[in-house]
Formats: sequence, structure tokens, C-alpha cells
Amino acid sequence: MNSRPAPFDELDRKIITSLMANARTSFAEIGAAVGLSSTAVKRRVDRLRETGVITGFTATVQPAALGWRTEAYVEVYCEGAAPPRRLAEVVRNHPEITAAMTVTGGADALLHVRARDVDHFEEVLERIRIEPFIRKTISVMVLSHLLPESPEAGATQVAPE
Repeated sequence: MNSRPAPFDELDRKIITSLMANARTSFAEIGAAVGLSSTAVKRRVDRLRETGVITGFTATVQPAALGWRTEAYVEVYCEGAAPPRRLAEVVRNHPEITAAMTVTGGADALLHVRARDVDHFEEVLERIRIEPFIRKTISVMVLSHLLPESPEAGATQVAPE
């Protein structure tokens, strides 16, 4: 028996595109759009989930509705070479950090932070800066989203109390 995953083809791309546009689209609607039965679409979606191509389904919510009224990107500069694993441990301790990645250039990492207000953001920033290996941070506040339909414009969690 062959244990390799089935090839990822153009129909899979169309199905994924449809789900990314609206994860609530029914298998019947997707099937009608791509020329498959709803059962065939379900089988493909199940396979794409099992192989890790589709990692989940989410709802995009206006951040302000959840209490996130302030948003910023924070460049993090570390003393020496801070391993990504250590940076990941730190950012997991801050629910206000909605995305974090290591980057090229001068900074070691870039954090996407959402907060209730500027005072809350300042408190989050101070909690980040207290880490002994963090040398400095540079923050950029978001004023507006030029692509409001982008994932970055939405929120995935409720603001902490």
C-alpha cells in the first residue's frame, strides 16, 4: 500500500481558495463551483486536513468588538543570539501578542501586539522588555488597515480582562 499523500492538484487549489474566502461555504456550493459532488469535495477536504494542508477553520472578527482597540508591531532586539525557541517561550506568555516571527535585518523578531488601549499596550511592552535577553524594542502603532479584508485586520481571541 502506498503511504504517500495524494498529489495536490488544481481542484484542491480551487477548494482551498473557496474555503479561504469563506470557510462556511458548503461542500455542495464548492462542488458546484469546481465540478465535483459534495461527497467528493468532503473527501478532498478530509484528505487536505489529514495531510496538514488545511490546518483549521476560524472566524475573523473586528478586533474592536472584542476589546482590542490598539494595535502595534514591535521589533525586538536581543543581546547575543537569542534562540527562536526561547523567544517563542516568551511570546506565548503574553496573550496580547497575536503573531510573532524571527526576521532578517537589524531586529531579531517582530511581534504583532493588540491591546485594549495605549496604557495596556505600554504595560505589555514593559512586560516584554523585562526579559533579561531583550536589549531594546522599537514600536510602530497601526493607524488603519489599508487592506481591511486581510487576516491581519481581524482578531482571533478576546482581549484579556
